[in-house]
Amino acid sequence: MAGLFYWNGEIVFHPSPSTVRHFFDLVFVGVGYNGRDQSFTYSKLKYRNHASLPPKRVIRSMKLSRTVVALFLLQVLLLPMVAVAQTADINAQIRKEGMENSKIMHTLHVFTDLYGPRLTGSPNHVNAAKWGTEEMKRWGFDHVALEPWEFNHPGWVNDRNTGLMISPVADTLTFEVLAWTPSTKGVVTADAVHIVIPTTLSSTTPPVQQQPTQEELTAYLNSVKSQVQGKIVLVGKPSSIDQSREPSPKRIPDEDNAKRYDPDPAKRTAGGPGRPNQTPPTPRPNALTGAQVGEQVDKFLLDSGALVRINESQLDRGAVRAFNNRTFDITKVIPTVVMRNEDFGRISRLLADGTPVRLEFDLRSHLVPEGTTSYNMIGEIWGSDKKDEVVMLGGHLDSWHSATGATDNAIGCATMMEAARILKAIGVKPRRTIRVACWSGEEQGLLGSQAYVAQHFGTFESPKPEWAKFNGYFNIDSGTGRARGMNVFGPPEAATVLRDAVQPFADLGIAGAINSSGRGLGGTDSTSFNAAGLPGIGVSQDPIEYFNVTWHTNLDTYERIIEGDVKASAVSIAAALYQLVMRDEMLPRFKTEDMPKPPPPPTPTPTPAASPRP
Repeated sequence: MAGLFYWNGEIVFHPSPSTVRHFFDLVFVGVGYNGRDQSFTYSKLKYRNHASLPPKRVIRSMKLSRTVVALFLLQVLLLPMVAVAQTADINAQIRKEGMENSKIMHTLHVFTDLYGPRLTGSPNHVNAAKWGTEEMKRWGFDHVALEPWEFNHPGWVNDRNTGLMISPVADTLTFEVLAWTPSTKGVVTADAVHIVIPTTLSSTTPPVQQQPTQEELTAYLNSVKSQVQGKIVLVGKPSSIDQSREPSPKRIPDEDNAKRYDPDPAKRTAGGPGRPNQTPPTPRPNALTGAQVGEQVDKFLLDSGALVRINESQLDRGAVRAFNNRTFDITKVIPTVVMRNEDFGRISRLLADGTPVRLEFDLRSHLVPEGTTSYNMIGEIWGSDKKDEVVMLGGHLDSWHSATGATDNAIGCATMMEAARILKAIGVKPRRTIRVACWSGEEQGLLGSQAYVAQHFGTFESPKPEWAKFNGYFNIDSGTGRARGMNVFGPPEAATVLRDAVQPFADLGIAGAINSSGRGLGGTDSTSFNAAGLPGIGVSQDPIEYFNVTWHTNLDTYERIIEGDVKASAVSIAAALYQLVMRDEMLPRFKTEDMPKPPPPPTPTPTPAASPRP
């Protein structure tokens, strides 16, 4: 617009009759606001050429323009307040839907009671993922899929197991089978023997036991070779667990949690579970690594004709934590179980006292050849004007096989599916695409999420087109405890966005957000995104007996879930998700010159100089 215009006695511009009318048209049409998708609607009036208007009409138009500008400025001042009010209304709807109409416990029930456990490569995992996609479709998601990636190992399924002490007394033993180990050849009954691989007490850190050298290991295995043939072999010392130790707290005190997420890094305290700082032990010259010792002991037992291997759980109160044969090749190990501390200790004490112990095992499992290909479960709610930009949320759907994988991590997937469902249910029309991802292969090393990131995004150093359109990945993977804060890979401004988003839900226990800069792979799938230079957002939680009780154990079942906590988590995450899919700008990222460097690749472990000849 050109010319002069009087406003409060000052000349601003002077409009021609046509520009006055045109300005009038544009001002009065910007009145439509949709709070759910934060969009303005303009119904522009038809433009007419007013160059021939009579002078009196021009004067009236100029007088009217003062009112027009006043209304325009009023609109400019009020719209931010309208937006705040609309956000508050959306937050109220999110809270109501998440607390009163939640589907989270039903989703958990199906994943655990019907399809648990969900070991990567197993039919249970595939069937759980198929059901999850169908459920999201029933909720109205726009697109669902199972995206394949190559696991390169056959699946493994545990069919049935029995283990008994036959003498000196009859008893049923509590144990779990190590995954990717073979079945026994029918029912096997044999005497038990106990071997303990020699270790050396660290000279600098006395509690630490260090591994043997190759010569020490070879000498020991040769000395016990004749004892293990045709026997059931206990391997390792029984654990002595301090019964006077206080149990870990279930909740993080609000005051402590607020300090962990203080916006001022100088006032922030460290959080999360951990061990007291210790001086690392001085490396023992020529000592083998634990993996090298394990590989050689496996081969020794196989070559020596042992029937069953028994490891100890190193947990108390009947908990058993069983992982897998590290090679995934059942021909390289003998049938192996992980026995509860109480049974292992009893048998070892009887043997140490000179009392013969006779055991019986019937272990049955089978391989799944098609399990070499695994799948990530994907569901999308498509965006509108920013559809090509994506906000992701998820957790891992795979579990270990000792229980039904409720806290690790069926409830994480159920929570993230629920957060997206909440926005769909209340009618949000997202500007960016919402993508739920439930991974497989997490328990074997973040394999599913790493494959997905590599396929879709690439890395900061070698990006694919989607890398630039990525707007954050929320991840939850620490059990049933309510969400207490968020940690985003990115600059401090990214944490500010998330902190503001969750602040209205502080009453649910979430304290805020902080930023981080590490690109190393960690213990959960958000770090697969961090490693690529993308904003992974890890959600921290109250511990609720996660690492010390349910994590990877036979106690990880539906009964461990606290409904109120997981509903609160879904609500808080849905609110943060809403902000990321609706805001004008993308979540702030590190600038090119500020992007942290990836960590160096790990140093390969040297091959032992000699192999034992048992």
